Amino acid sequence: MSGQLIKITNAHIITPFTVIPNGTVLVEGTHIVAVQEGDMEAEGALVFDAAGHYVMPGFIDIHVHGGGGHDFMDGDEDGFREIARTHLRHGTTAMLPTTLTSDREGIISTLECYQRAAAVPTGGAQFLGLHLEGPYLSMNQRGAQDPAHIRDPDPDEYEAIVKAGGKSIRRWSAAPELPGALPFARFLKANGILPSLAHTDAIYEEALEGYLNGYTLATHLYSAMSGVTRRNAFRYAGVIETAFLLDDMDVEIIADGRHLPAPLLKLICKIKGPARIALITDAMRGAGMPPGESILGNIRSGLPVIIEDGVAKLPDRSSFAGSVATAEQLVRNMVEMAGVPVPEAVQMMTATPARIIGVEERKGVIKPGMDADITICDTGFNVQAVMVMGEFLYRK
Repeated sequence: MSGQLIKITNAHIITPFTVIPNGTVLVEGTHIVAVQEGDMEAEGALVFDAAGHYVMPGFIDIHVHGGGGHDFMDGDEDGFREIARTHLRHGTTAMLPTTLTSDREGIISTLECYQRAAAVPTGGAQFLGLHLEGPYLSMNQRGAQDPAHIRDPDPDEYEAIVKAGGKSIRRWSAAPELPGALPFARFLKANGILPSLAHTDAIYEEALEGYLNGYTLATHLYSAMSGVTRRNAFRYAGVIETAFLLDDMDVEIIADGRHLPAPLLKLICKIKGPARIALITDAMRGAGMPPGESILGNIRSGLPVIIEDGVAKLPDRSSFAGSVATAEQLVRNMVEMAGVPVPEAVQMMTATPARIIGVEERKGVIKPGMDADITICDTGFNVQAVMVMGEFLYRK
């Protein structure tokens, strides 16, 4: 298929910068070569009639743990690829496989599995690098993370992990208030890895210090992080308020309609705007699966959970234990629940995450020269077709 011309016509093209109501996208090989209003001549091209549907950049999920009955912590290459294929059917064309808190051997084993899985085409969403979530987290804000593996940053450990990971690690989520967390962030930055605030009990002053040392992204805003708190009768702003006060801090949100209600989605959008918000699924293995019993994390040693009401819960139902969201659901919720215009909702699932992880020069926008990653949905955000690097891998 190398060099094959594909013409997507009769398209309602959505980008963060413009909407083309009756447009055409021309793809050659793995790249977009032309975009224009109306039809265009393209001799010999295969024609795909978009039937007036939304034609958008492929969705980019920078925080996802699993789906289709598999988790990246299972350490199974076929599982990695099945997760990629599961989320492709929901519009995701690129993702950052994400770990859970583990011992050093578990993290390195997952890294090695990722490297093997990423060496060949997935048949689904592309892997753009690994996101390590933990183990350097606040015990008070651990959520469903395994407390047995939560610890402070250790240079001997994280330097060995980064050495083993090579260029595979794209981002690493940690709590900035922990002893050693600031030099850890500086080490990550020096190695081209994005530090991110996560599972943190920091107050404003600690979070600000973290930001100044490289923690420029807030992992799943509102979930497992501090807000306004009291210490010795005095009020202190927390990480949530820090993320709002720092205009240049990016945030990611689980817009599954469960983790954050509509008023909070609206508040985040009002304060941060679409250029600073990345929508994430934070999905576990239950994404794309029916309700019932499941496992969060490694299939052999993970946490038993129950999937019901569109979310994973602890067995006693005292807390959420992960999301089962898919990308098109996030965009739909931002439009229907938060009242966000369609182009801005799409931006939060495409251009913004692309910029955050440093791939904005090739992904996240439909324009000539960009990778031909395209998601086509009807006006209800039901996925009709998905193209990855110029090849349709899914058609309804």
